[in-house]
Amino acid sequence: MAPLTCKGFSACGLAAGIKKNGDLDLGLLVSDRPARVAAVFTKNRVQAAPVTLDRERVKSGVARALIANAGNANCANGPQGQDAARAMAAAVARALHLPEAQVLVASTGVIGVPFPIDLVDAAVPALAGRLDENGVPDLARAIMTTDTRPKTASREGSAGGRSYRIVAVAKGAGMIRPDMATMLCFACTDAEIAVSDLQASLGQSVNGSFNRITIDGDTSTNDTVILMANGGSGAKIESDADRAAFQRLLDDLCMDLARQMVKDGEGVTKVVDLTVRGAHSDRDARAVADTIAHSPLVKTAFFGEDANWGRIIAAAGRAGVMLDPDRLDLFFDDIQMVENGTGCGPGAEEKATRALKKPEFSVTLDLNLGAGTATMLTCDFSLDYVNINADYRS
Repeated sequence: MAPLTCKGFSACGLAAGIKKNGDLDLGLLVSDRPARVAAVFTKNRVQAAPVTLDRERVKSGVARALIANAGNANCANGPQGQDAARAMAAAVARALHLPEAQVLVASTGVIGVPFPIDLVDAAVPALAGRLDENGVPDLARAIMTTDTRPKTASREGSAGGRSYRIVAVAKGAGMIRPDMATMLCFACTDAEIAVSDLQASLGQSVNGSFNRITIDGDTSTNDTVILMANGGSGAKIESDADRAAFQRLLDDLCMDLARQMVKDGEGVTKVVDLTVRGAHSDRDARAVADTIAHSPLVKTAFFGEDANWGRIIAAAGRAGVMLDPDRLDLFFDDIQMVENGTGCGPGAEEKATRALKKPEFSVTLDLNLGAGTATMLTCDFSLDYVNINADYRS
């Protein structure tokens, strides 16, 4: 992995006292010059105060800083929550002498608990004093909730003879499903790129990564992906070839982070690459893949290392798309379980059960109807998932 530094960007994190356990819970990312900004947000109709604030601020296409906290979602707090989100941004603006409108905010944690803005106000001066070009790891730790480890990624590219980097942090372990999977992700690049291109690239990368994962089928009120580009490297993304190269790097970086999320999912013991192919269209393939990936019965079978292929084809059959049950082929890794809609027998199930004992494996369903295809990254449901979420607020 490329170094977790990006020219012109600094970051940090500290413990402001928002989390009960005293872990890092407040982070900051700052560009030393105005940066172009793009963002993608949750589609949940219940949206946290930071989301509504950032939606307006990113319309300018310019940002200088982002402050984020863990331990409190600042959601469903009414006008006080909106005031708190603006106050977080204002505190950073004062500390760093920045335009307040160019400071973005993000929060993650428990919904419906009054936001402790006094703790943030008190911590921001020290937070600003900790900014460091090597501070990305602390930022990654400061946004963790039920995550067991920080999630970071970086990539290097070049344009016009100058090299550039893309660096990102993310959090997410529960309330994860496609539709802006429940998460925070903050990325920065020292390349120069037009706002319209930046937004298009981010949207494409999100759709191919964070919107293709599921842990538990829930979607959060706080999902936010923000990408800032400050041009600090001198590399300019202008030609079609440079834009395509940038897209490939961003796609790869986002998929890396998406996989890290699923592997660190709440109670996850199995990570499953699911492919549906042979559908009439990509849309139909995606509908089938979504239904299988979200099925509690399929996911519990994965946990039990049970090659119960009937649950998979049953999920496919209720996806609301055309299929012929007598043409279905199903594989666990390269082991064929179903051929032309009929099980391949106890020998195949025995081999497939061995595949299911691995921490990562693949499932492929071929509808044998057309060229449509879709992929998803899913996981199992374990007893630990229930335990984690039964006492999340405790």
